[in-house]
Amino acid sequence: MANILPFPEETPLATQIKSLGDEELLDFWEETQFLERFLKEGAPVPNQNSMQYEKLILQELQLRSCRRCAATAQP
Repeated sequence: MANILPFPEETPLATQIKSLGDEELLDFWEETQFLERFLKEGAPVPNQNSMQYEKLILQELQLRSCRRCAATAQP
């Protein structure tokens, strides 16, 4: 699967994550999990980036979930 990246490399990850749709965000999370497992099978190197990715993705999913709940709760 190849994508054309719409952001320059210096764009913060948090900004890039906010621009993804729900399915794309879940796909990105799945890919980070796969890469983390792959890297752990090689040399045991602590990978802080995967933890950062997961934290940012989960925060964005929680924010979106809260927004949906708030939108449906309003009369």
